[in-house]
Amino acid sequence: MPSSYLSAAAILMAATFAAPAQSAEPPKGAVRNIVLVHGAFVDQTSWQPVADILSKQGYNVTLVENPLTSLAADVEATKEALAKQNGKTVLVGHSWGGVVITEAGNDPKVSALVYVSAFAPDVGQSLATLAASGPPTEGAAAIHPDAKGDLYIDPKVFPSAVAADLPLQVAESLAHSQLPLSVAAFKAPVDTAAWKDKPTFYLITTEDKVIAPEVQKLFAVRMHARTEEVAGSHASLVVHAKEVAAFIEEAAVGE
Repeated sequence: MPSSYLSAAAILMAATFAAPAQSAEPPKGAVRNIVLVHGAFVDQTSWQPVADILSKQGYNVTLVENPLTSLAADVEATKEALAKQNGKTVLVGHSWGGVVITEAGNDPKVSALVYVSAFAPDVGQSLATLAASGPPTEGAAAIHPDAKGDLYIDPKVFPSAVAADLPLQVAESLAHSQLPLSVAAFKAPVDTAAWKDKPTFYLITTEDKVIAPEVQKLFAVRMHARTEEVAGSHASLVVHAKEVAAFIEEAAVGE
């Protein structure tokens, strides 16, 4: 859904704050490359508001376009993005993207991992495993297969479960523009947990109805991650883009 999410994000960002007219420079010694991995049901433009902020601050930002057809395919797309980076890179995942960066983050270029309201499996765990073991949420309960077996969130539930802090019209547009996640991706376990060997950061969204905030906290504790919170929904990439970008920058400067 390239156009709908990007248009919504652009409108919201323009209304929220005025971007600086000129690009800045990252702090001395900061990692300049940032790779952003999106979640299920959306495309890479879900990261656009955050990417715009970081780009204006002088960072080299790359948006990974996950095919969402399998974990292996999404990991490969992420590794291709990492291969194009010149030097150290901060690798960031939202939601399902957390599974992807857990597997792909062992790349030697990756200096830190950032999870933003994201799943963080251990070796042998899949998204299905994590979804079944945590407390039920409105969003997780609304995930159903279509006639082809691909997974979607019930469009009637999507606005309140995923994007309660977005304008209703925008949330409804997103609900009807979802990209499917394959069952194969949902069930695939990771065979690497890169967070065991990398500095790790976790941004908890305290109003999240897809991944329960208490589960996000458990992920963060298990990974010994540096943790902050933002009072937002699972769609905080748009509404709280400034806070999300600032948290990613903390990983880039090594704070």
